[in-house]
Amino acid sequence: MNYKLLMKRMLGMAALLALPMLARADAVEALKAFVAEAKSGSAQFSQVVSSPDGKRKKSSSGSFEFQRPNRFRFAYAKPFEQVIVGDGQKVWIYDADLNQASSRKIDQALGATPAALLAGNTLERDFSLKTLPAEEGLDWVQATPRHADGNLQSLRIGFKGRDLAALDIVDGFGQRSQLRFTAVTTNIALPAERFRFVLPPGADLIEQ
Repeated sequence: MNYKLLMKRMLGMAALLALPMLARADAVEALKAFVAEAKSGSAQFSQVVSSPDGKRKKSSSGSFEFQRPNRFRFAYAKPFEQVIVGDGQKVWIYDADLNQASSRKIDQALGATPAALLAGNTLERDFSLKTLPAEEGLDWVQATPRHADGNLQSLRIGFKGRDLAALDIVDGFGQRSQLRFTAVTTNIALPAERFRFVLPPGADLIEQ
């Protein structure tokens, strides 16, 4: 066989073998770019929470907004109303059915959590990142907290190209939460009021 032809074939094979690694590396770069470049954003989400044995599941949906650093709002609309707000100083959780709210200082509440990853700006300080094989048409990154506290077993982030598409979380009790995002828009103007929590009249407040 012609030597030049052999070399071309070998180089072609090497390039084909490298393609999966390049694709997976893109997912890590997409996450880094999202954290570095998306200063604010909004999305709709659906969430499925499964028990550790997978036999019991609860579905919910709502909207998500964020503004770096550490300002975010998860507003659950179905099956019941609940709001989780990070105002940069505290994290507030309000249950409309119970008319009850709780608050906690943000540095104690966030740590290495999905909210810190989506709305914070200390990605590589708080997490080590690992590329994972593509699944469900998405490129996945595993984010492992550098200082584990037992509240989180695993966290995966899914991207479709450069767009945030999914979170897959397993907590310290083995409960799994799968979030899927749609209508993601970044670097938009959001009113400051979206990240303030005002205790409704008559609501109970539990401060931690």
